[in-house]
Amino acid sequence: MKRALLLASALTLGFVWLTSKASWSLRNVAAPLFRSASKWSEPLEAHGVGLTADEQNNIDIYKAAREATVYITSTAVRRDFFLRPYAERSLGSGFLINNNGFILTNFHVVSGSSRIQVTLSDQSQYYGTAVDTDRTDDLALIKINPRRRVEFLRLGDSDRLQVGQKVLAIGDPFGLEGTLTVGVVSSIGRRIDSENDEHLQGMIQTDAAINGGNSGGPLLDSNGNVIGINTAILGQTNIGIGFALPINRAKALLTDFQAGRSSERPKPGVVTEYVAGDLAQALGLPVRGGLLVQTVARGSSEYNAGIRGAREVVDIGNVELGIGGDLIMAIYGQPVQREDALIRAFSQKRVGDTISLTIFRNGRTFDLPVKLAPPPADLSDH
Repeated sequence: MKRALLLASALTLGFVWLTSKASWSLRNVAAPLFRSASKWSEPLEAHGVGLTADEQNNIDIYKAAREATVYITSTAVRRDFFLRPYAERSLGSGFLINNNGFILTNFHVVSGSSRIQVTLSDQSQYYGTAVDTDRTDDLALIKINPRRRVEFLRLGDSDRLQVGQKVLAIGDPFGLEGTLTVGVVSSIGRRIDSENDEHLQGMIQTDAAINGGNSGGPLLDSNGNVIGINTAILGQTNIGIGFALPINRAKALLTDFQAGRSSERPKPGVVTEYVAGDLAQALGLPVRGGLLVQTVARGSSEYNAGIRGAREVVDIGNVELGIGGDLIMAIYGQPVQREDALIRAFSQKRVGDTISLTIFRNGRTFDLPVKLAPPPADLSDH
């Protein structure tokens, strides 16, 4: 009996000792947790790996091109309903093309201006003079007399553009100077119609954001070369559909200006649609296709050469297409493979030159010489 009591007492003392030890250990383990929860701890910071190659490319191009992009304010004198004169200001962009102060921009930026004011990236201001213009291509060449050395941009080759390649636009939309937007070439060879019934053909379409004030600014490739001049958008505000004039069209104006010649150049007087493959075959045309003539402007080079437009209009899917007209299959024997092929051919020629077109008409193919004439007074008369 006495032995049993001693054993029970030992077991009881052991249990008490073990439970007190465990409680002490738990308190010592948990205490730091409770203490740390009651104190402030710094938030974790993310340590990135830096800029991506594409981001760095955007930054490098912007830094190099920003100083060569200018802000243009033009003032024109208008008259109200009561014939009282008032000053109307318009805003636009432009870019320096050499260190002598020559600037390319759109014609509509400076059209009718009695005063042109150019603001450089350092906020220095100059009065500019429009020394040459080409209304049909919406181009203007401005001259300022800079008081210091200025940065300028290199002109690229717009004939090598590919749909999908990256482009960057720099300008002053809504007066927000030095704005950069990035996108891609969405299409090439686009035709756009302005509100005053003027037409621009062979345009570059891009989704890089372009808004009011961007007009005349540079569209750059990923090497920082100018491949277009931002000109227009679809609609009143940006919806991701903007248009730029290919820079090779501006090069023609610069060549003429440098040589002291008139900048008047021949312009295509036809509206065309590129067809090929199954569509061409369905229309009874050669499978390799070409430019199907829709309309021909009276007095144009093509009209004088006897090129024929569509005889009827048919619905193909959701698109109306004129059929029965001539198919331009080749230019100087080179097959037509782009929508802007005719525009590019004309831009390299002068009034009085002759180009050779290969025409498919009524089941036969023949070469047709086209003597290039000055653009008719109203190219919209198609």
